[in-house]
Amino acid sequence: MKAMILAAGKGTRVRPITYTTPKPMIPILQKPVMEFLLELLRQHGFDQIMVNVSHLAEEIENYFRDGQRFGVQIAYSFEGKIDDGKLVGEAIGSAGGMRRIQDFSPFFDDTFVVLCGDALIDLDLTAAVKWHKSKGSIATIISKSVPLEEVSSYGVVVTDEDGRVKAFQEKPSVEEALSTNINTGIYIFEPEVFKYIPSGVEYDIGSELFPKLVEIGAPFYAIPMDFEWVDIGKVPDYWRAIRGVLLGEIKNVQIPGHEVAPGIYTGLNVAVNWDKVDITGPVYIGGMTRIEDGAKIVGPAMIGPNCWICSGATVDNSVIFEWSRLGPGVRLVDKLVFGRYCVDKTGAAIDVQAAALDWLITDARQIPPVHTPLERQAIEELLGTNAS
Repeated sequence: MKAMILAAGKGTRVRPITYTTPKPMIPILQKPVMEFLLELLRQHGFDQIMVNVSHLAEEIENYFRDGQRFGVQIAYSFEGKIDDGKLVGEAIGSAGGMRRIQDFSPFFDDTFVVLCGDALIDLDLTAAVKWHKSKGSIATIISKSVPLEEVSSYGVVVTDEDGRVKAFQEKPSVEEALSTNINTGIYIFEPEVFKYIPSGVEYDIGSELFPKLVEIGAPFYAIPMDFEWVDIGKVPDYWRAIRGVLLGEIKNVQIPGHEVAPGIYTGLNVAVNWDKVDITGPVYIGGMTRIEDGAKIVGPAMIGPNCWICSGATVDNSVIFEWSRLGPGVRLVDKLVFGRYCVDKTGAAIDVQAAALDWLITDARQIPPVHTPLERQAIEELLGTNAS
């Protein structure tokens, strides 16, 4: 069976991670989000998968290639151009991406599934497709019920008692919400849907195609299903996803590595004297990472591979990406460190290179510069880390 993963977005709300990593490649404990989706699709018999790519397209293509090692077949549709010898992404909208593939050659010739490439899900796709066909639907949204107080963060789907879609509300207030069922970005389509998607223009599924289907009275349904759905739409969402895996709240993601002590997992060849560090789980430490004596790690926390945590440094409820070096005595609480950026839970970021914070956070592959005590004090005040 055939499916499509939407992977062309720039991921602006997950910056700075998406400056160098496309959203589908954002790792959940070293494994890209999109890899989980491929596993789900294969499990339910979807083994022919189209992926539209644009922003940092080569990162996705180089990792997944033809899909053979994941047990599926994958092909890619690039949206963009070459400018001065470089690929420049120019996404054409989710529905526009579908249309471009179909115009190239009619790939979607039977019921097919479309998934956004930035969410962890454990949906029973087989049951969803069966329901879709039983309704004679041309398009079906898989929705999910959320607490009323959370509806303002999502697109709300309004249906009649039979599940037929009547209207949409984009991030309504609690008082105005007509439903608590939200659009999860998981869709089932029949090929007939292409009659309503124009060729050669930017066109979106949620804001253009779906309202059109409601307007013309097409057989268009939504089914609320109970499943695990972890959206990685913003930096705080990513933070919650990592915490959820470490705390065992996300059941379909296993903590990798070896459990060296209760709640403490490591990759290969971690350099650490367990008797001389203070570590409280749940914690994951990637392979070839060095933890110096006197360091403190308080979970839930993730430290990626090839990192270097210096003596006296504290990592508390934080996510540290690969090749990060935390200087002596640095105290990071509720922070995400990605390359040259230090990000708090709200997504606010400091560019450590531009702010001359090299003594504090730097690449583990280079020797950091030495700063005077006065310089260090000024930097501490700027970052608010209480380094000591």
